[in-house]
Amino acid sequence: MKLGFIGAGNMAQAIIDGLLKAKALAPTDIIIHGGTAAHYEAYAAKTGVRTAFSNVAVVEQAELVILAVKPRLASDVIDELKPTLMAQQTPLVSLMSGVSLLQIEGYLGTKDYPLVRTMPNLNVAINAGMTAYAANPAAAAVLPHVIDLFAALGETIALEEAHFSTFVALSGSSPAFVYLFIDALSRAGVKYGLTKAAATRIAAQAVLGSGAMVLQSDGSPFDLIDKVSSPGGTTVAGLLAMEAAGFMPAVVAGVDATIAKDQED
Repeated sequence: MKLGFIGAGNMAQAIIDGLLKAKALAPTDIIIHGGTAAHYEAYAAKTGVRTAFSNVAVVEQAELVILAVKPRLASDVIDELKPTLMAQQTPLVSLMSGVSLLQIEGYLGTKDYPLVRTMPNLNVAINAGMTAYAANPAAAAVLPHVIDLFAALGETIALEEAHFSTFVALSGSSPAFVYLFIDALSRAGVKYGLTKAAATRIAAQAVLGSGAMVLQSDGSPFDLIDKVSSPGGTTVAGLLAMEAAGFMPAVVAGVDATIAKDQED
C-alpha cells in the first residue's frame, strides 16, 4: 500500500515511526508533504520516506491519504485537493480534531466519498497507542484496512463521533497527565533521597505495569486498589492523603477542561 500524509507534524511522524518500527510498511511506501519543506525533508532524510512537492502530488501517488493538517486549514486543503480526490476516489483518513465526517463531506460536496476519522495518541510512535475511529458508509470497503494499519500501532476502538472529545481527554491528552503523575512521584522520591533518574525509572515502570494489570484484569481499577491495600497499611494512608488533597477531583477537572477546549468553535 502507498500511504500518503498531508501534514508532517508530531502526530504524522509518530504514526510513521510506529509503522516503520512494526515493519507494516517500507519507508518507500510512505509519501509526505507538509507546510515547511525544511521540516519534512529533514524527517524524510532521517527515515527514508518519500517526499512530494505538493499536497496534490501526495494524492496522485497514494492509495490511502492521511489528512494530518490543523483543523483550521481543513476547508482550504480539501478545496485544493477536491478535483484530484474526485478523479481518483482515494480514501481519506482524517486526524483532525473537532472536524466531523459530516463537515468533511460538506467540504467535498458529497456523502459518497470514503472517509474515516481517527484519533490516535502519540504512543503510536512506540506501537503502544490507542486509536479511536469512525467511518461513513462509503468507507465500508476500506475501513478494515485502516483498522489493520492502526492496529499495528497499538489498540483500536470504534467510537461514535459524539464521544471523540471524551476520547481526546482520556487518551489523546492523558499521556501528558500521566507524565505529570510520574514526575510528581519522581520528585517525591527525590525528596526522600533517591536520584531523579532512579525515582523516574521506578515510577514509570510502576505505571507501565499497573496499566498492563488493568488491561489484563477482569475487575475494575478499584478492585485492584483493594488488592494492593492492607487494612491500616501504608497504601491506605497514601490514598487517603491523596484524596484529601483533591486527587480525583483534579483529574476530573483536567478531563472537563480538555473536553471543553476540544469543543470550542
